[in-house]
Amino acid sequence: MFWDRFDGVRDNLMVTPLEKARRDPNSMKARILDSARKLFGENGYSGTTTRMIAKAVGIDISTLYYHWGEKADLYDAVLMATQEGLKQQLKNIEKVIHGKPLPERLEIAINMSCDYLSQNPEITNLILLNYFTNSQNGDIPNFNFIDIISDIAISMGLAMDKDKITKQAKARVMAVMLSLFNFIAGKKFLSPIIGAGSEEYLSVVKETLNFILIPAFIQGKNETL
Repeated sequence: MFWDRFDGVRDNLMVTPLEKARRDPNSMKARILDSARKLFGENGYSGTTTRMIAKAVGIDISTLYYHWGEKADLYDAVLMATQEGLKQQLKNIEKVIHGKPLPERLEIAINMSCDYLSQNPEITNLILLNYFTNSQNGDIPNFNFIDIISDIAISMGLAMDKDKITKQAKARVMAVMLSLFNFIAGKKFLSPIIGAGSEEYLSVVKETLNFILIPAFIQGKNETL
C-alpha cells in the first residue's frame, strides 16, 4: 500500500506542467497557459510580462510563478503546445486527403489550414513574432519548424523520406506556410485593401492560395523528388 502511494507521488512529480494543463483544461495551469498564448501572440515575448498574464487570469504573480516558474518556461510551454496543436491538425488533414490526387490534396489541405488558423489567430502571430525576434535575443526559446515542414513535404508528395527532403521542397513548404501565416496575421490590414468583409476575406484567401499554389506544386513536384 505504501509503495503504491509512493509510486503515485513519484509519477505525479515526473509529469510536466504542460502535461498537467493538458489533462485538466479547467485547471489553473491551463487557464494561465491559455492567457499566456493569447498575450504572447499579441505582444511577442519581450512585449509580454508575467504581470500582464497574471492580471488577465485574475491571479497574483506569485500564483503564476508557482504554477509555471519563470516567463521563459511559460513561453517555452506555449510554443510546445502550439507546435503539438499544429502537428495534430496536420494528422487530421492527412486522414482526409490520404489517397486523393495531388490537386485535391492541396486544395483540402489549404482550406482546412486556413480554417484552423483563422479560428486560432494567435498561433500565426506567435510563430511570426518568434521567428523575427528570436535572432535578436538568444534567450528566447525557438519554435521548431523542421518536423512540421518534413511532415507536410511528405504529405504533399514532395519527398518520400524525412532524411531525403531537398532544399527546394523545404522552401516550397515554407512558402505555403508563410503565405498562410501572413494572410491570417495580416487580416486586419489586408482586408480593407482587398475590399473584403470579415467572412468574405477567408474565402478570398483560400481561392487565391489555391489559384497560386496548386499549379506551382504540381509543376514542381517532379523536380523535388
